[in-house]
Amino acid sequence: MTFYLLIAAILACMFMSLRTLFIEGSSEKRFSIESLIWVTNLYGTILIGFALIYLLFELDNHAVILDNGFRVEGDYIRHLETSFYFSAMTMFSVGYGDVAPIGIGRSIAAVQAFIGYTLPAAFVIRTVIDFEQNNRRK
Repeated sequence: MTFYLLIAAILACMFMSLRTLFIEGSSEKRFSIESLIWVTNLYGTILIGFALIYLLFELDNHAVILDNGFRVEGDYIRHLETSFYFSAMTMFSVGYGDVAPIGIGRSIAAVQAFIGYTLPAAFVIRTVIDFEQNNRRK
């Protein structure tokens, strides 16, 4: 039961972070330090959230990641490192090479990759909409 509550809490945090895409911005600049911090925070939240999901599955003895063709072995820190590395590679690149998803991990990785590919487009769209709205107010 705790496993599912943790997964739900992580998903809720990621959803709350993603919903900031739809909140109207107040900045009159096209690009700003505030926007950079916002994007960094959004990417970080999604990356960490998915890493924790992979880690929870691994710690609950559900294989979701293979490291060089084998299950991740070692202590908690080794599992944590592999989960974060896998999450980052899924979010920012196409191929895995040394770490690959298996089982339910494939579906989770597909959702994360989709989010990773659509976030830049969503950021550009949000920036253009904010810029157009600021121009109309002037």
